[in-house]
Amino acid sequence: MAKASEKMLTITQVRSVIGCPKDQRDTVRALGLKRIRHSVVQRDCPVVRGMVFKVKHLVEVDEG
Repeated sequence: MAKASEKMLTITQVRSVIGCPKDQRDTVRALGLKRIRHSVVQRDCPVVRGMVFKVKHLVEVDEG
């Protein structure tokens, strides 16, 4: 579980992965997203930031 002092990111899928390269589809799935308008909360760490950067055109991020 995340500590109370850790920053968290709320990641929401806003576009479809249909027609995207397989590595981008896999990245969206690895973030825990399953469908459009599905949101997950992830730790704010360099690994997650890199994944979000790779699919930034498919997701929306709220730092809160």
